[in-house]
Amino acid sequence: MRRQKWIIGLLIAGSVVMVSGCAWMFSLFAKAPMDVLHYSADTDGESQPNLFIFMRGIGGSNASFEEEGLVDDVRNLDLPFDMAAPNAHLGYYTGRTLIVRLKEDVIDPARAAGKDHIWLVGFSMGGLGSLLYELEQPGDIDGICLVAPFLGDEPIIEEIRAAGGVRSWSPGAYDPDEDYQRMLWHWIKDNVEGDSPVPIFLGWGRDDEFAPANALLAELLPEGRAVSIPGGHDYPTFKALWERFLESEIYLP
Repeated sequence: MRRQKWIIGLLIAGSVVMVSGCAWMFSLFAKAPMDVLHYSADTDGESQPNLFIFMRGIGGSNASFEEEGLVDDVRNLDLPFDMAAPNAHLGYYTGRTLIVRLKEDVIDPARAAGKDHIWLVGFSMGGLGSLLYELEQPGDIDGICLVAPFLGDEPIIEEIRAAGGVRSWSPGAYDPDEDYQRMLWHWIKDNVEGDSPVPIFLGWGRDDEFAPANALLAELLPEGRAVSIPGGHDYPTFKALWERFLESEIYLP
């Protein structure tokens, strides 16, 4: 697995800027194995054949998905999906251990337990993590739901917009170990419309600071796979978008 330095200078929701002098402090809290909350879709505990993996943002915690009602949304619809919520906090990004911990502590055990269909569900920073996982472990998951994902800082987003969109944009020469945002968009350009791309559902609030970047990604997705609604970068908007994803049923095997 390549070890790109894709977190240096990371800017995420809440305008938190990581500087190299303090990044190590966050990585100290990145446990191995990663803590994971597990939820059965059946309140009686019967295992389901599929899995949603909730990827948290920079705020809240991995318990927020239960607290905000997203777990109950799945149960109320009687979907054949169990759920997992790893505590994939910022320390795993700054320590560059997110991908290996997600694979070894969540996805590989789920496959070993017989899960046939696995979707990553990434919110804000977790959306970035979900895409990076597919970038480094192609074909390991069956789909990605992105809710207001962080996709890069303003300079790279404006560069792509000025070029007329992702299709006409050229990444140019760059060092992927030093420019993870350009690397991400290069991968998006080459893979989201590929021969057999992983299914992606994308949703965002129109007043979200990440809306311009999300709109660029939406241009590459099939009809019905991208939705924007009124709202900002907050849980009420996130939950409404999650419900739109569940209504879409694109995740069903």
